[in-house]
Amino acid sequence: MKHQPRILIVEDEPAIAELIAVNLTHGGFTPVIAGDSVAAQRELDAVLPDVILLDWMLPGQSGLSLARHLRKQARTRSIPILMLTAKGDEPDKVAGLDAGADDYITKPFSTQELLARIRAVLRRRAPESVSDSVTVGELMLDAATHRISFQGQELKLGPTEFKLLHYLMKHAERVHSRSTLLDKIWGDHVFIEERTVDVHVKRLREALGAAGTMVETVRGAGYRLTSLTTVGQPAAAQSGT
Repeated sequence: MKHQPRILIVEDEPAIAELIAVNLTHGGFTPVIAGDSVAAQRELDAVLPDVILLDWMLPGQSGLSLARHLRKQARTRSIPILMLTAKGDEPDKVAGLDAGADDYITKPFSTQELLARIRAVLRRRAPESVSDSVTVGELMLDAATHRISFQGQELKLGPTEFKLLHYLMKHAERVHSRSTLLDKIWGDHVFIEERTVDVHVKRLREALGAAGTMVETVRGAGYRLTSLTTVGQPAAAQSGT
């Protein structure tokens, strides 16, 4: 029997939660509803979902706060989070991405758009079919085992950051525009905005630690990964994300 992805809906308005659940069921998913962050944590402790639909405005702990908490926990760090929000302003979207969300969707939204976004984050989470390994300087990535190390120390990256780093390492020293990265990393996910790339590059640099300076910002052009930067020293081209 084909696995039906489990979707945790964290939404305090029962009518909206039920409507989403019905649409998800028809779309081939298994929905689970939680009305607040406490109920969500209870569900997460029981069974980990494949995707979390997280409302921005929740009673008690906000969705933003819960997203940050989940990203700090090893057990829930890699679960894709899709923020549901009535806040459509750019700063709010960026705040959601900075908190650890993989994507956001602004209410009201269509069923087709919601299902497309869920399928997109699931595709990004799926293991890479390639099994190559690539090395740039002292940074090593093994796609088969999903491991990254720098100077012999293993690093932990989320699924989107892993795909982003893999692509940059396979095409090291080249400058890649945001639109190119969107196409290569997010594929046909037409809803993603270019600002999302900046947020994930920032997250990638933080996860890389001392190797973060290898990911350079090229003003007006995009990003590149280089082995030429002196690790530990700020890259001249890097200030601009």
